[in-house]
Amino acid sequence: MKRNHTMMQFFEWHVEADASHWKRLAQRAPELKAMGIDSVWVPPVTKANNNQDTGYGIYDLYDLGEFDQKGGIATKYGTKDELKEAIAICQQNGILVYVDLVMNHKAGADETETFKVIEVDPNNRTEEISEPFEIEGWTKFTFPGRGDTYSSFKWNYTHFNGTDFDARTNNNGVYRIYGENKQWNENVDDEFGNYDYLMFANIDYSQPEVRNEMLEWGKWLVDNLQCGGYRLDAIKHINHDFVREFATEMKKKRGEDFYIVGEFWKTDLKTCQEFLNTVDHGIDLFDVTLHYKLHEASNSGNSFDLRTIFDDTLVGSHPSNSVTFVDNHDSQPNEALESWIEDWFKQIAYSLILLRQDGYPVVFYGDYYGIGGENPVEGKKAAIDPLLYARYNKAYGDQEDYFDHPNTIGWVRYGVKEFDRSGCAVVISNGDDGDKHMRVGEERAGEVWVDLTGTRDDLITIGEDGYATFPVKGGSVSVWALPELDVEPDEEVEPNKEEPTAE
Repeated sequence: MKRNHTMMQFFEWHVEADASHWKRLAQRAPELKAMGIDSVWVPPVTKANNNQDTGYGIYDLYDLGEFDQKGGIATKYGTKDELKEAIAICQQNGILVYVDLVMNHKAGADETETFKVIEVDPNNRTEEISEPFEIEGWTKFTFPGRGDTYSSFKWNYTHFNGTDFDARTNNNGVYRIYGENKQWNENVDDEFGNYDYLMFANIDYSQPEVRNEMLEWGKWLVDNLQCGGYRLDAIKHINHDFVREFATEMKKKRGEDFYIVGEFWKTDLKTCQEFLNTVDHGIDLFDVTLHYKLHEASNSGNSFDLRTIFDDTLVGSHPSNSVTFVDNHDSQPNEALESWIEDWFKQIAYSLILLRQDGYPVVFYGDYYGIGGENPVEGKKAAIDPLLYARYNKAYGDQEDYFDHPNTIGWVRYGVKEFDRSGCAVVISNGDDGDKHMRVGEERAGEVWVDLTGTRDDLITIGEDGYATFPVKGGSVSVWALPELDVEPDEEVEPNKEEPTAE
């Protein structure tokens, strides 16, 4: 039996633009493995429109920090050689690396071009609000710093179907490029009528040469980096048929174990399920519905019914395709999709993704190490470490839920023989102090369990019938488990809150 898998999103929006992030990853790889992290999702590795950009303003897909373009050789995060070294060191430590791919748009074009567009209503992209007219758009990508190395493909306005800026008049808008076979892709999200267009120069996946170039690039990238998987950005804006084709081709290239997770930012569960059907369940999705349930719970206090926390979530309906998360770079304060989980609920939220049997949980760099920028947020390493320890060592075996009170819920993981002293009992309260009378098994009779979070200093003795009453303080979580060394009921003990030691 394998240990539980845990991913870390190894960046936040305000990671220092010091071209040292790949070095940080290499340095921290042993520490991550010791925490029980066995995969990392890294930010976009390709050259953006400037070396301060987080990577989502994508410029040259084939420049991984190798060519002198857009302000220098390195990306915000470092050079190609540093990236490859970091990936190699992660692999040596048993950590898979998932690379963030931005395939919806391109930014920072090298030249403008003149072409016709139709302006559309930003709130309904199917409604035209102008006759065709000419603009001067930033759509010509010649990559003078790279030339034809790796690919001779040069982008021009025919490879896009929309843009947002007219350099001739300095006007902004949503402009659909006009011409034969130039429409928004239909197989995309239907928000704003049609949500094909998001930003910058929008890639047109109805063009065969574009599809071929992007498929060849995906294969080239994995060959060059030898990474373990991809995270696909903004896929609700990309032709869903192409997403399916891309995932299929990458797995043909690298094997079925090549991992792909997509950002399909929708709160409607049915839409997420329909998308999974469209892509033949060939990729996983981040559980956006669960994130917003956690956000609502953190803002609602004891008025939120904890029994409903997993209702209408992807992990509830499609656990094998669900990547669970608490927060990320988009939901963090002052960012595009800000929906930050409040501090008092953060440890509770992580217990709900780390200590249950379903979903592939992600620990956010900003939660663990902290957020930088003008409004810094302190990291919560001390709150998350006990949960990582419990996930790696304790949270195994069958699960039994005690979701029988609106403000106090719990569950038991019974443990497995393969992992000595495994098993745990988790109790959560979003109201007053409470407790849960739960069964952990007759074979546990007489064992003395402690709260791994250190929130409570009680020692709980399991009864002869295999039951015990596990307490929790108001507005917190307690994770009860057998400590690494046996203790007596009247003995004082310091719960093991050290980072897990990976084997």
